[in-house]
Amino acid sequence: MTEPLNTDRRVADSLPTSWVDRAPSGWRPYLRLARYDRPVGFWLLALPCWIGLAAARLEAGLEWSDLYWALLFGIGSVAMRGAGCTYNDIVDRDLDAKVARTADRPLAAGTVSLKAAWGFLIVQCLVGLLVLIQLPLPAILTGLAALALVAAYPFMKRITWWPQAWLGLTFNWGVPVAGAAALGTPFAPEVLVLYAAMIAWTVGYDTIYACQDMEDDALVGVKSSARAMGEHIYRGVLFCYVISAALVLTAGVIAGAGLFFALGFALYAAHLFSQLKGFDPEDGMGCLKRFKSNQITGLVLVAAFVAGGL
Repeated sequence: MTEPLNTDRRVADSLPTSWVDRAPSGWRPYLRLARYDRPVGFWLLALPCWIGLAAARLEAGLEWSDLYWALLFGIGSVAMRGAGCTYNDIVDRDLDAKVARTADRPLAAGTVSLKAAWGFLIVQCLVGLLVLIQLPLPAILTGLAALALVAAYPFMKRITWWPQAWLGLTFNWGVPVAGAAALGTPFAPEVLVLYAAMIAWTVGYDTIYACQDMEDDALVGVKSSARAMGEHIYRGVLFCYVISAALVLTAGVIAGAGLFFALGFALYAAHLFSQLKGFDPEDGMGCLKRFKSNQITGLVLVAAFVAGGL
């Protein structure tokens, strides 16, 4: 007997159990489409915003308004990550059906119709817009500039071996948005250096993530940094992390971080490079675990920049 098209399906790399599994059955495919069963992505989108905000406030110190902005960044990250994943799955629905890890995604599996997915995407974008317009005008304009990056991202894996670099440009746009909110400009030197650091970080951790799909990607013709690096993946990720850590330290120095930042930076760097201990590109579960650990890496870095302003 074939499975009905409207039956909810768990996705391969979702959490073993989550609140999504207890949600009303009609909601679950949409929650999975927005990746609510894989929350690490929400963290990895929000963390650059918080890191950028804390770094931009190093000299002047954090203000009470920054708590409100941090909350807005968190809400906006949930809405826009969900919207980005929905849009990505709309574009990639045929490719996803050919890859084992993504074959059960709602559009690929047929548990959400294309028309419904577009409607869901619009709703999430409207939530993101409502959040964005609460920010100062420079931050609003900077945030709107990300639309071109978001629109192009799903196509990058078809035209370049380095879609992870484009993801870095897109996923870390919260750094200049936060800089624009706190400093009135996204072009402050510490903000630009930190943005570059976050891009290198993303290329590193998403290369680890892409290791899970190398065989399937080769079969369907999808490009990735993991495939581009080949047998040099370990050294490639190490290089990305070295560059990222060096740029983070540079941004802290430019912004005038104090001793407490140095201590926090040491903890951040230790956690970042610990991901490479025992790293095996052929161990899919190990790669997923290392990828998810970047949530902690980012939170430690937020704490380091906050402490640096004390």
